Amino acid sequence: MTSLAFSASLVATNKFRRRLPSRNTLVRCKLTEPLKFKDNGRPSIPILGGEQATFPSFLASNYLETNAINKNDTRLRIFSGTANPALSQEIACYMGLELGKIKIKRFADGEIYVQLQESVRGCDVYLVQPTCPPANENLMELLIMIDACRRASAKNITAVIPYFGYARADRKTQGRESIAAKLVANLITEAGADRVLACDLHSGQSMGYFDIPVDHVHGQPVILDYLASKTICSDDLVVVSPDVGGVARARAFAKKLSDAPLAIVDKRRHGHNVAEVMNLIGDVRGKVAVMVDDMIDTAGTISKGAALLHQEGAREVFACSTHAVFSPPAIERLSSGLFQEVIITNTIPVSEQNYFPQLTVLSVANLLGETIWRVHDDCSGGIEPYSSLGID
Repeated sequence: MTSLAFSASLVATNKFRRRLPSRNTLVRCKLTEPLKFKDNGRPSIPILGGEQATFPSFLASNYLETNAINKNDTRLRIFSGTANPALSQEIACYMGLELGKIKIKRFADGEIYVQLQESVRGCDVYLVQPTCPPANENLMELLIMIDACRRASAKNITAVIPYFGYARADRKTQGRESIAAKLVANLITEAGADRVLACDLHSGQSMGYFDIPVDHVHGQPVILDYLASKTICSDDLVVVSPDVGGVARARAFAKKLSDAPLAIVDKRRHGHNVAEVMNLIGDVRGKVAVMVDDMIDTAGTISKGAALLHQEGAREVFACSTHAVFSPPAIERLSSGLFQEVIITNTIPVSEQNYFPQLTVLSVANLLGETIWRVHDDCSGGIEPYSSLGID
């Protein structure tokens, strides 16, 4: 029996190096060890600044413990919005920096107030803010953060958007519809952003909606590396696309999973967030099916696909997705026993009540942190190329 094998480009992702400002030392850091879970499935989040501070092992470093980093040694600044502060903290920890001081509050009427608590004049500023639910609140907060940095004379402003809301509204499927993805891209550009760093956009065409550079990072290496740690025979694997639109994504995923065979679930959608499974293309009988999608919203598509896979004789079904939107009734569907494991990343924070035993949360902090370093350094230093990160 053969175990999972990966291409050289994927293996390289386990060799990311954390570069520290004004240092020549390179610290090796594992990419995708999942967050440790405790207390009924809840992940333990790194706590900074306390006597009992705890870190995932891929963030821990003896170098950081013995060498405090002077933030004035670099012109790079990282600020976090309120959408996903835990991910922002992990990114900053990976990079050996502290999060910038920023004041964000809501007035009584719901308006958002943003004030930078430190100078960013002439700095390369990165604003980490996914536009996840509540999408409109988080999007408006991001726009105001960008405007605050622009008016504070930042040299470059990069919007780091782990999850890009409105990405599904990327085309007109009926008459008199809006293309909200293009509108949001225009808003971010007009607010003053110089660059966008996004993770697993719903469709690649969304990059063309921006009139500024877009770095598109794929979360596949994080999930693939985790699957490689499992004792699954490569001959038993089959990668399944939950719909025809995700075939290209699933094919790329299958190629790195020992070139596993591909199956496709054919569905017909009768309305928004409503899907009906029609047929299965491919053979899954007696195999371990790995369903791959960019996001799980209400879980209607992926749960009906999993039910069909079990009917067709699949031995186990794994669900893999970068973005866990988890709109009701997603949790009930995912925890119903159809899935052996549901593997997601932390691009969107998962609320405490949405954890269930089959859920595994992986961190993309190292992936985004390394990408920020390379963008900041214009990919200098002669280390692994962008292809090892899965960056378009």
